[in-house]
Amino acid sequence: MNTIKNEKTGVSGAPSPFAQTYFHGTKADLKIGDFLTVGFMSNYENRKLKHVYVAATIHAAILAAELADGKANNERIYLVEATGPVEDDPNVTDKKFPGNPTLSYRSQHPFKVVGEVSKWQSHTIEEVTTFKQQLQKLKEDGKHVILD
Repeated sequence: MNTIKNEKTGVSGAPSPFAQTYFHGTKADLKIGDFLTVGFMSNYENRKLKHVYVAATIHAAILAAELADGKANNERIYLVEATGPVEDDPNVTDKKFPGNPTLSYRSQHPFKVVGEVSKWQSHTIEEVTTFKQQLQKLKEDGKHVILD
């Protein structure tokens, strides 16, 4: 449970059951209480990452789940809470969308799974195929690099 602290006075208030939650789109099968940690394989590249990536919009998480490697039709969207500092994702904010309108973030600290979104509106097969083709083109041009 989080405690609310007034930054001006430094006085702690009553415990709050609410914490900032983020979305994490993947094809991994996780359970409530599990932690997303660094050192696991990327959803998009064959390498281990030094950050865990999340978004504050469900749209970004849906796309992440649909584009992730893994079994087809096993897309999952989890609600997660940060356990440490979170920063803007430079792969999106610096390269594609200055100002972070996608609300994409990352952290070197774990995120705790606190829930799962069971229903959402998927992109069409054609849209997902187009996104995957665009990512493949970026890879071929040497422009699809994850700054980790």
